[in-house]
Amino acid sequence: MHTHEHEHESPEALPDAATYWESRYADGDRMWSGRVNAVLADVVATLEQQGPVGSALDLGCGEGGDVLWLASRGWRATGVDLSPTAAARGRAAAADAGVEDLARFDAGDLATWDTEERFTLVTASFLQSWPIEIPRAAILRRATRFVAPGGHLLVTAHAAPPGELPEELRSYRFPTPDDDLAALGVDRGEGADLEAAVGAWTVVTAELRPRSVARDDGTVHELLDSVVLVQRR
Repeated sequence: MHTHEHEHESPEALPDAATYWESRYADGDRMWSGRVNAVLADVVATLEQQGPVGSALDLGCGEGGDVLWLASRGWRATGVDLSPTAAARGRAAAADAGVEDLARFDAGDLATWDTEERFTLVTASFLQSWPIEIPRAAILRRATRFVAPGGHLLVTAHAAPPGELPEELRSYRFPTPDDDLAALGVDRGEGADLEAAVGAWTVVTAELRPRSVARDDGTVHELLDSVVLVQRR
């Protein structure tokens, strides 16, 4: 989740994150393309070569493009987003696609949302918010509890501005792979024994990855992503 709207308002005038994101979705039509994120597609292709499909959890799912893509491949996929409107759009799209038995959408605050289920894959794609920030590092640390033994956690983030940022937002610190590994509580080495609730992890990928996006006008926009993939032992 990311946007530049309300960028000129003072901090006192800004709403809380839940109100802000619900307004962003509810006040307009579909916000995102609905296409699967490329990093997720690459990781899932590799996982499917290693074994059968399983269960997936998408944190900050928006309108559900990744969840629907996973469900179309046979994954039991759950998406959680702060906006009830976004979650409702995901449910409607799942029904339209005939995958409502495999795709579930919850509206909830990721800082407190919880479940007893443990997932083969937990993913967070571009879970970033400005000008109203969310407790991103704490959310990522909580996400580790949802990964089943042997399962994977994938975090993809903007590592540089995805466009021109206004002056008042240029202090926003974009995460590096090391930042997100630290948020997860995972050592960059062979893996680290953490507190019992977190377990032990192996770092599969922790890198900056360039990406080119073609615009409608024919120009190409160069982006830089941070990609972190870890596996629970």
